[in-house]
Amino acid sequence: MIYLDNNATTRIDPRVLETMMPFLTDNFANAASTHPFGISAHEAVKTARQQLSDLLRCEPHELVFTSGATEAINLAIKGVAEKSDSTRKHIVTVQTEHKAVLDVCQYLETRGYEVTYLPVQPDRSVGAGLLDLNVVKAAIRPDTLLVSVMWVNNETGVIQPIRAIAELAHAAGAIMMTDATQAVGKLPIDVDAAIVDLLAFSAHKFYGPKGVGGLFIRQRRNGAGQRVKLEAVLHGGGHERGLRSGTLNVPGIVGMGKAASLANHECVPNTVPTGRQRIGQLRNQLETALLTIPGTRVNGPRGDGSCEHRLYNVTNIAFENCDSDALIMGLEGIAVSNGSACTAASIDPSHVLLAMGLTETEAFSCLRFSLGRFTTEADIAATVDAVKGVVEELRALV
Repeated sequence: MIYLDNNATTRIDPRVLETMMPFLTDNFANAASTHPFGISAHEAVKTARQQLSDLLRCEPHELVFTSGATEAINLAIKGVAEKSDSTRKHIVTVQTEHKAVLDVCQYLETRGYEVTYLPVQPDRSVGAGLLDLNVVKAAIRPDTLLVSVMWVNNETGVIQPIRAIAELAHAAGAIMMTDATQAVGKLPIDVDAAIVDLLAFSAHKFYGPKGVGGLFIRQRRNGAGQRVKLEAVLHGGGHERGLRSGTLNVPGIVGMGKAASLANHECVPNTVPTGRQRIGQLRNQLETALLTIPGTRVNGPRGDGSCEHRLYNVTNIAFENCDSDALIMGLEGIAVSNGSACTAASIDPSHVLLAMGLTETEAFSCLRFSLGRFTTEADIAATVDAVKGVVEELRALV
């Protein structure tokens, strides 16, 4: 199997699994227990919390562990809404957000909140998939409670200007949240430099285990002079400072901490040739070769692989007169996708691509290739040959 679906999930790094194993076997204590066995588990969790805070450049006590980014997003958005007074009932988000954000916002609309879903700039434009900051500024009102913008889009890799958006949010007294699931472990993250108040992430996007993630919650005053306060979504036991009750997933948290440490030393620094630079070069090789096929184009910002506007590991390509499901079926032994794994059961076209101005027919002809730490040059060469062959076969049937 050639695996090019790393934005859906990554393979767990063997070093992460090795770190987790003792906590799945002999060291199985509850981290909330006060006996020496439990204290040992608690110390392991404490170490992982520090490893993650080093990655995000935050304070350890500003992190709350969850079952993943979806739970973190629910805690962030619902928690802010439940804790707010009645004077701010407006939320600003983006049409291209992950369904975890969009579905929560739609739920809050049934609870009396008004939500503005911002458009992005159309494909084939200079700012394809990016927000227009003037549009963002115009959408934020005196009663805006929260602005929620995804740091990196999971389907196209588009990177939004988070700090600039946070400045606009804070100027109006609103809280800034970002779903950074596709950014953490791949890009340098500094919550203070980005001036974000809430940041959600999942371990399995950066070579950690599934079923564990977290939420950064700023405990110091933000750019608007506020302290971020959340209402808990899960109750019972008061774990994680009362914000997320439930027995901690010690093996998962330990694994996530190790994955964060590896990312901090091997992927995030641009000086390490095995990290971002190597993956970006492979992505560029793949993209350049596939774009030699007639009737193909990249969805999102074009460029040389720099991470200014598009994440270095992903390319979303439209193949004219080819159905994406047929392409996937034809690429036997190669794992790619035609959208978000979280909406894979849907028969609808990608809401991200539609928001960028593609027609339904065009959206149904696109594939996402997302590379990772374990992708090789041989994988890229084999994929290019296979895609060219399948595209030729499908177009011959039209």
